[in-house]
Amino acid sequence: FGTKRVQANNVYQEYIQDRNHIHMNATQWETLTDFVKWLGRESHCIVDETEKGWYVTYIDKDPETLLRQEKLAKKEKHELDAEERRQAFIDRQVELGRERAKDLPEAVFTDLKRDGEDPIKVNLLLHTAPKTVATTSVLASLSKSKSTFEGSFKKPKDVPKKRSALGEIMEEEKRQKLAKLIESKENEALAVKNDAPWVVKDAIVKIITKTLGSAYYKEKAVVLSVVDDYVAKVKLLNGNTKLKLDQTHLETVIPSVGRLVVLLAGEHKGDTAELRSLQVDSYSATLKLRDSNKLLLGIPYEQFTKLYNQEGVVTN
Repeated sequence: FGTKRVQANNVYQEYIQDRNHIHMNATQWETLTDFVKWLGRESHCIVDETEKGWYVTYIDKDPETLLRQEKLAKKEKHELDAEERRQAFIDRQVELGRERAKDLPEAVFTDLKRDGEDPIKVNLLLHTAPKTVATTSVLASLSKSKSTFEGSFKKPKDVPKKRSALGEIMEEEKRQKLAKLIESKENEALAVKNDAPWVVKDAIVKIITKTLGSAYYKEKAVVLSVVDDYVAKVKLLNGNTKLKLDQTHLETVIPSVGRLVVLLAGEHKGDTAELRSLQVDSYSATLKLRDSNKLLLGIPYEQFTKLYNQEGVVTN
């Protein structure tokens, strides 16, 4: 059941189906309840009692699992720190805008007044030249004055614009979005492996948990069936031992170029393909689907694994 919360009696009923199981009366616990309480006291499981009975949640103390949890915690802290820095930057820009506003002279509004009581006079100089010539001269003068007036208010092209506080905030948000996009691409493979169900039948996997002992650690197995999307029943390749493991305790196996693999994610999940090439620097590969001969580029290592064919023989 992995680290999922499950009813203790369900675990017990499945356990006693094994013909070689240890009976409860051969242990120091008289009842299943006493054993569950001991698991909680010793921090092997998180236990809680409900109206339907006792429930247990296994605590995975595998070093690799703890390391993965620590990395996730650091990632969440980093995102929180980034948000705090962004908020501090916005506060600084707002304060800077307020300080600049203080330096500007305050506008004073007054009534429109005219000095003196004399009437306004307009002195027009009339020439003896024909009216058409005078009109043309006046229009040309007005046109020239208008061009001079508009030209005086044009901004030189080489004068750089000052970036406003809002513009700087928008630029900072763009940089942060780009950084988050890059980080999400780097963690895409990890998210596919840990969050989405990826185990499929006939896939060759490697056991990476140490909780079962050194006899099973790093051993390869074939997936016989998938129980509930995240849990698989596997059989060791070097024997007939069968286990039920959560996908967090398994990892993919990369075969040599030219061999067959099975896809574990995306629209082609469960399809068979041929491994054409490996891109070691980007931890990805190029695959060719067997049904359509379509090439799939840049497939992460976590999204495909070695195939166990129908004749019961590993493809490589």
